[in-house]
Amino acid sequence: MESPPLTRLYLRTPLEYEETPGLVPFTQEFGQELLFCFELDVIQAARIDPEAHCFLGELVFAGKGDGKQGNIQLPAGQYLFVQHRRLLNREECVHCAIEQQKDGLWERNKPGNRLYIRFLFEDGSPVTQLFRPVE
Repeated sequence: MESPPLTRLYLRTPLEYEETPGLVPFTQEFGQELLFCFELDVIQAARIDPEAHCFLGELVFAGKGDGKQGNIQLPAGQYLFVQHRRLLNREECVHCAIEQQKDGLWERNKPGNRLYIRFLFEDGSPVTQLFRPVE
């Protein structure tokens, strides 16, 4: 899987979603815009060579919507950002997040301990976006 370049993104306004308990990441048929927030393993989240099998921690929340209104959000702020123009499965998302972390650390960013994964449909194709807050 070819990795797109790392981008530093400033999200000026939060994206809001309706919390959807029971929504399981990486198992849905694509249809609606989805947001998943994961807590990352504290040790793995700071390593240049994290272990993939324990990188993703607990699912903090999951939501559906159009990013415009709801009770959970992808907060405004600075992020390391990567986008793929297709739906990625769990293994591919973890691989992409690890590459994002390596590149971010190499460029002396300080990534946070959360990872937001957003699935949407844009310009006629499915898209997977990974957002990692940076200080």
